[in-house]
Amino acid sequence: MGSIAVCPGSFDPVTNGHFDIIKRGANVFDTIYVVVLNNSSKSPLFTGEERVALLKEVTKSLPNVVVESYSGLLMEYAKEKQAKTILRGLRAVSDFEYEMQITSVNRVLDKEIETLFMMTNNQYSFLSSSIVKEVAKYGGNISELVPPPVREALAEKFEQLSQK
Repeated sequence: MGSIAVCPGSFDPVTNGHFDIIKRGANVFDTIYVVVLNNSSKSPLFTGEERVALLKEVTKSLPNVVVESYSGLLMEYAKEKQAKTILRGLRAVSDFEYEMQITSVNRVLDKEIETLFMMTNNQYSFLSSSIVKEVAKYGGNISELVPPPVREALAEKFEQLSQK
């Protein structure tokens, strides 16, 4: 069996920063499961199905990347996939405290699965899905922040919302 990693997130929407981590992770692991999880503390703009579809479109050039959704504990998903690694991206020191809490809980749930932190490229260190949504909502140029399919999906989503 080759090396398997799980790259979790809400991906609402997937940004160039997310894609950077996924693409670089795909060079390290034989298989990466990119899993869309629902974060109960967030109100997503896109449905889970839409986020999965966008991720599949964005990662279609990476043959060792599988995109799925899951509504349960990340560590249970990782066990199901026989993954030994959780791949997480870090943008800045401010991410570290939150990620450390999550990693500590995950270690209690399963000591056999390690978390690997990968630093995002500097050009994406400021980037978050929240920022992207805010800029897109007001018609700002997000072409350098998200892949083209995501830019189109955001424009369509905000157009639909403005008509309600």
